[in-house]
Amino acid sequence: MSYLEYQKMILEKVSFDKFLFEKELRKSLSMVSSQQEVAELKTWAVARYGSEHADALSRNFSAQRGLC
Repeated sequence: MSYLEYQKMILEKVSFDKFLFEKELRKSLSMVSSQQEVAELKTWAVARYGSEHADALSRNFSAQRGLC
């Protein structure tokens, strides 16, 4: 299992709590090793949690883009 797949599993498990979800999303973004993985994580997260965690996704992926 890749680190990215592991992080997706963690995000699924904490998705019930907005605070935990955002904390794990930040951790995931700090650990991915390439822009391709960031894009894959974003695509997956928005498709799966776009309505439930829109604010957290927007904040964290906007911040990530600013670093690139």
